[in-house]
Amino acid sequence: MCDTMAAHGAATATGFTLFAKNSDRERNEAQFLELLPARDYGRGATLRCTYIAIPQAARTHAVLLSRPCWIWGAEMGANEHGVVIGNEAVHPRAKPQRRPALLGMDLLRLGLERAASAAEAVEVITSLLEAHGQGGSAGHMLRRWYDNSFLIADARETYVLETLGRHWAVQRAGARRAISNTYTIGVADRLSEGLPAFARAQGWWNGTGDFDLAASVTDSANPGLSGARARCTRATALLEATPKLDSGHMMGCLRDHGAENGPDFHPQHIQGVTICMHAGEGARRGQSVGSLVSDLRPDGAIHWVTGTSAPCTSVFKPVFMDAGLPGQGATPGDRHDPATLWWRHEQLHRALLLGDHAAAMAEIAPERDALEADFRSRAEAVRAAPGAAGVQARRAVAEHCWSEAARAESRWLALADRHPATPRPAYARAWRRFNALAGWQPASPVRLAAE
Repeated sequence: MCDTMAAHGAATATGFTLFAKNSDRERNEAQFLELLPARDYGRGATLRCTYIAIPQAARTHAVLLSRPCWIWGAEMGANEHGVVIGNEAVHPRAKPQRRPALLGMDLLRLGLERAASAAEAVEVITSLLEAHGQGGSAGHMLRRWYDNSFLIADARETYVLETLGRHWAVQRAGARRAISNTYTIGVADRLSEGLPAFARAQGWWNGTGDFDLAASVTDSANPGLSGARARCTRATALLEATPKLDSGHMMGCLRDHGAENGPDFHPQHIQGVTICMHAGEGARRGQSVGSLVSDLRPDGAIHWVTGTSAPCTSVFKPVFMDAGLPGQGATPGDRHDPATLWWRHEQLHRALLLGDHAAAMAEIAPERDALEADFRSRAEAVRAAPGAAGVQARRAVAEHCWSEAARAESRWLALADRHPATPRPAYARAWRRFNALAGWQPASPVRLAAE
């Protein structure tokens, strides 16, 4: 499960675009950040994606990617031209293709590498989808097959692209738009050739009136449908609650635990499926493993990343495309490795999940919010500074913010350890199992309930 949202124009304080996404995946599936330079390729070059090889483009743009440790593609990202994309799993009535092809994450990265605007990214993704299809398992430990939707934005406009096999529909979004794991396009601005005829042949549409994509192709038997619709409704309400959104508001949206979960909630007792997702026992296997907020403006973008799971326990840190990516340590995998940013943060995250979450967060959240407010002020001051001096100033600000965030999380880990608790037995067992799968026995005073 994931949630992606965007706002632009009259809905934002700058008049340009804000973008936000949480990537929800399996709890040991580390996600990491890459900043890759533009590159030229020779004639006839090929590109190996997650499962298949395709022809390489003559030139690729510089990209910032947040990607699962085992996938070539990315869950979300941006490029040097200020294009950002996030994808969602969607479930149509037709079974998704199991035969390996391009994953939705591959299509997302390809769109960023090859497009200089949001409109061009739509063309890149739809062309590649028609040529190569989408398919193959997108799950890490669990085998999962699904089709994809995308929210694609640049500084001035946003598009929603929803797919079914090699078919697709696109709609230009209004000032505020959210998508989740369900189809949201009714009457599209454009459709792939043959999509209405395909739906009619399947008996999903009677052929009269305008073709409504969501009404025709959504799998109403999908057990996650009600939760996806609830999260999409909640994200939309959050976007509409503030007349002029800024990047801080978007961070708050990604940290939302729903109206039904008050400030004293514990992740083991969370009700419903929430935008900030926490894993537990039983069917609640996934969690938010990475988050991105992008402030897109024609004279310079700021991308805010966690590089870590659970945005509520993480600090958003700035990345400027021309200033490099501060060090994160080694590249993480699905085994515990304290040399990596993602797994270092898991020490804090999992201590909070198994301890007195409310008591610890009451102390952590005010410092987190104050840090980010300071970071936003510092980043804005250098965002559009020109020339080599401007690049150096952006690099210095990013390094400062990342270092401050690391120091804060070290303090918070000690604080979390001062707030132990006894979690519910099934919840504790679920986390013990996944810690063991990661080859990790946390050193924590948390009192795990006896089996």
